[in-house]
Formats: sequence, C-alpha cells, structure tokens
Amino acid sequence: MRPDPVPPAFPTGFRWSAATAAFQIEGARGADGRGRSIWDDFVETPGLVRDGSTAEPGPDSYHRAADDVALLSELGVDRYRFSISWTRVRPGGGAVNPAGLDYYDRLVDALLEAGVTPFPTLYHWDLPAELEAEGGWLNRDTVSGFADYARSVADALGDRVKNWYTINEPVSTSLQGYAIGELAPGRQLLFESLPSVHHQLLAHGTAAGILHDHGAEQVGIVNNHTQVLPAREEDGTAAYLYDVLHNRVFAEPVLLGSYPDLAALGVDLPIRDGDLETIRTPCEFYGVNFYNPTTIRSAPQESPIPFEQVPTPGAAHTGFGALWPIVPGALTEFLVDAKQRYGDALPPVIVGENGASFPEPDHPDGRIDDTDRIAYLDGHIRAVADAIAQGVPVQEYTVWSLLDNFEWAEGFTQRFGLVHVDQVTSARTPKASYGWYRDLIAQVRTGAGQ
Repeated sequence: MRPDPVPPAFPTGFRWSAATAAFQIEGARGADGRGRSIWDDFVETPGLVRDGSTAEPGPDSYHRAADDVALLSELGVDRYRFSISWTRVRPGGGAVNPAGLDYYDRLVDALLEAGVTPFPTLYHWDLPAELEAEGGWLNRDTVSGFADYARSVADALGDRVKNWYTINEPVSTSLQGYAIGELAPGRQLLFESLPSVHHQLLAHGTAAGILHDHGAEQVGIVNNHTQVLPAREEDGTAAYLYDVLHNRVFAEPVLLGSYPDLAALGVDLPIRDGDLETIRTPCEFYGVNFYNPTTIRSAPQESPIPFEQVPTPGAAHTGFGALWPIVPGALTEFLVDAKQRYGDALPPVIVGENGASFPEPDHPDGRIDDTDRIAYLDGHIRAVADAIAQGVPVQEYTVWSLLDNFEWAEGFTQRFGLVHVDQVTSARTPKASYGWYRDLIAQVRTGAGQ
C-alpha cells in the first residue's frame, strides 16, 4: 500500500532523528584498546548467533564515521542517536582509555560541524565482560562502575553534548539477557533475573545526576515498550502480568518513584533506602522504543511462567516473523494509555526507536525499493501524530536504523536500515526509504502536512 503523499501535521519544532548502536556498527574491535563486552562472549559461543557471524567488519563505522555523518546531513535529521561503548572508554570497567574516548570526541565534532545534534546513549548493552563475571547487572557494584564510566564520558564530552540517553531498553537486558537467555549475557534465571531491573534503573538515576552536574540540558532513559493485548477474554490476568513485567516495572519507578505490586510473581527486589529517590531523579524526557504490540495468552499450568506470546490475529508481520506484527495504531494506543495512566508525571516523550526489518539481498544490484519499510514507517509516524493530537507530549521521532547492522542474536540476517550495508565490504547504499524519510522531514518542516 502506498503511503498518503500528504504528510501528517506535527507541531512546530518537532524533531526527527535516526539511530544506531556502537556494538552493531563500529567494528574495529582491536583498533584502540577496546575491551571485551558480554556481546563478544555471546557471539563467540557456538550456536547463539543465528548465522554464526560476528559484528566484524559490518558497517565499520569506527573507520567510516565520516560516511555516516554525510548520510545524516543529507537526510536532514535534527539529531543522531548513537551509543558510546563502555568497553572502548573503560576497558574491563577499569581505567579510562583515551584512545577510545578520542573516537567519540571526533564523532561529536563532526556531527556539530554538519549541523546534526549529537544525542548519545551511554549504555546500549555492551557491559564489560569482566563486570559480568562478577555478577553483571545482578550485582549492585555494577551501578558504581557505571557511574565512573558516565563521569568519564561527561568529563570528555559534556562541554559539547547536552542531550543524553542513559540506558537503552533495560527490559531487553533483564528479560531476554538474564531471564531467558536470548540475548547477552545469555543467562536463564527467569524471575530471579529481576534484581537486574532495579540495578539498571538505579544506574540510570545515578548517571542522570552526573550528566546534569556536567551541564546536560536533556537526559532520559529509553525502554522498549509494547501495547499488551489479551488473546482471549480469559487471558486478562496473563496479559496484566506481562504488562507489569514488560512495561510498568520499568516505567513506574522512573515516573512515580515506586514499583508496581510484584507479589503475584513472588519477586522481592533489592531496594535500599534512597534508591527510589535516585531512580526518580527528574529528567527532561521519557524515551519509548516501539516496534509492535504483544498478544498474550495464559500459559499451560505446568509452565514456569504464567503467560506466553502468540501471533496477533489478522496482522501482517515484519521479517522477524509472526511475533513482530505490524499494527501502527498500537503505538497510538500505548502513548495515549501512558498519558492517561501517568498524567503530569509523564514528561515529554521521545520515540527513541521505531523501524522494521524485511528480507533484502546481501549484495544489492541497483536500487532497493523497500516499499514495505516505507509503509511501516509511514503508518507509525502517523500514529505518533495521532497521539500528539490526543494530548500526548511527543517531541521527537527516531528511525531504527540509519544503517543495516549486526542484529544481535540474529547476526546479519535482519536488515532494519534506511541505508543498505554490505557486511563484507561495508559499502553503503541508500534505500528508497532513505529518500522517503528525507523528503518527509523536508515536507513537514515546510508545513506541507499542516
């Protein structure tokens, strides 16, 4: 289906962004003394990455950052969401590595010179392997290590970088990384994984204070959120419990200063005096990554967890399969529900990631007409406009991703980029969606959708 040529209306000053993450695009593992992360351990374990690939060379943005900046400049985005590698800056969680910091120093300067505001993420899953060996996010000491890392980055970049994400998708780290082992560090602790929730949120609040002390103007956390749908009327309790685990346990401590009731799950979090005040450190935005709704039904009685995810009836899906349904209106519903649930406690919202993977050739021969991606993005951007029209204070929309990249446990089998990347040569080829997004941004700015 072709998108409507008339773009939706957005408020004056609405911002447009594109995103990447360090481990997924940088390559150059040994270039500057970068240490090992939990993802190095994960990809080197046979059978954990779908195609057996590593992240090398991939887009090789460590050496091709100028190419990325040029793409961003032509795209016309206001800001670029990239992440900083903890293992480049403080290998092993130890002393500062000046060579690693220099890469980000150069990137920030290049973005500013191109008129693109740098909007880095401090943590996008690259925990130093040495810290994981000591318990990782299950260990409260990791919060102190993260504070040291945040301070080092703020000392180096805070004179020029004023906008920050602290932690990306703590739900993915906790539930997929520590609970069921689909992502690094590949542990399977089920509900015993949940102390990692508290420690990540505590690290967010601690880092937010440090960044503000260094002159930051806009700081926030970003979580992967989903609109939870019961498969049947009798699945309401299962859907409620899933909503608590995927959405509320991450949002409510940050926004309200308290956790939802976890008694039904038998969970006791390691909360100390003052922790919730730190987690609720005032921030200028709340980040929402959104890809799809989640349909939940009750699990069989013998299951160790009380719910299971099932395909959403009647919905098309992305290249990830039936559990990644395409339902743009679910984004509107989630945002409106959040505003109704949290009221004035909800600060301005930034959509920190939204995008879709679809099958594409590894080595393109000519133009890539990714019409499915264009339709997906158009629908979700219109869903954001609908949420704004209903009173949700969304200030920014971010496409995931600028580039095809190493897609975690899927390796190079899933492509989300506006720009195709040959994962062997690192050659970049803008897709049709790149031109579409560029033109949409220009049209909205000139008032074509008003």
